Amino acid sequence: MVDSQLRPEAVTDTAVLAAMAAVPREEFVPAAARASAYSDRPIALGGGRSMMAPAALGRLLSELAPRAGERALVVAAATGYSAALLEFIGLDVTSIDGVETSESEPFDLILIDGAVEDIPQSLVDLLAEGGRLGTALRDRGVSRLAVGRAVAGRLSLRTIVDADVAPLPQFERPRAFTFPV
Repeated sequence: MVDSQLRPEAVTDTAVLAAMAAVPREEFVPAAARASAYSDRPIALGGGRSMMAPAALGRLLSELAPRAGERALVVAAATGYSAALLEFIGLDVTSIDGVETSESEPFDLILIDGAVEDIPQSLVDLLAEGGRLGTALRDRGVSRLAVGRAVAGRLSLRTIVDADVAPLPQFERPRAFTFPV
């Protein structure tokens, strides 16, 4: 996986590569999907959720540049694989399955483990000054990996690359009225 999927997709962070080589991905997928745990595609988890493909997750983590000793929040944590990777690197990880957390200490890094249409300000408020957030932004059916930094309570995201990442329903934009065509 490291040589054939991650490196060709610009996953260059040595800590991320070491974590993805060491943490057994097959232990974090449903039993029926274990044979394809390392294929470079999302894995259905049921309930409309999917686990990110290794290359997409590796690239996102590489762009976030996680470092030992940092505090991290994994949102929509699903199987716990992303959190396990960050813990292997040496981060202090808090995982939540939804959007709300009782944590009040700021995080250096927030990973939203799926595609979102909208990032709530309540998550941005959890970032330390200069803290990083990574996710996949979904716009008109296309997902793009994106990372950003918090500066003065605001988050500015930059997109990296298109990726097949399943949407997270709790992060959909409120639907607006449109005229039927």
